[in-house]
Amino acid sequence: MVDKTLVMALVVIGNSIGFVIGLIGLIVLPYFIADVSWLLRWGILFWYITVGAIIGVFGVVTWHPILKLPMPWWFRATLVGAWMNFVLTFFAYDDLQAAMVQIAGNVGVLGSPFWFTLEGAIVGYVMGFIANRLGREGPIRIKG
Repeated sequence: MVDKTLVMALVVIGNSIGFVIGLIGLIVLPYFIADVSWLLRWGILFWYITVGAIIGVFGVVTWHPILKLPMPWWFRATLVGAWMNFVLTFFAYDDLQAAMVQIAGNVGVLGSPFWFTLEGAIVGYVMGFIANRLGREGPIRIKG
């Protein structure tokens, strides 16, 4: 049985962390990309709020039912973050390609927008770490 208060705590923590990371992206993005649209900036904010919520929901899945393997928080959060940013890159390839050219220049592999997948893995790990520490082990953990 899944503890509903744990799920809510993890989702709220994930949303909060996603909001902070998305807000940083909304504010900092124009410093890296000169002519970035407001649509992309707001999209980054809402994207990371959603990623945080998904990581929070998956925070209660500790066992893979088909493979019969444990799924620790660092694996789940990193995988979800990387996958979600891979999907973002897949659908917003042109905008992210233009961003990478402005950030890193058109230097072969460094100009690829698929570096956002690695960034998603790192952000997912950070979100999972904070959500796990606060939601499972810390002061926000509520016993129902």
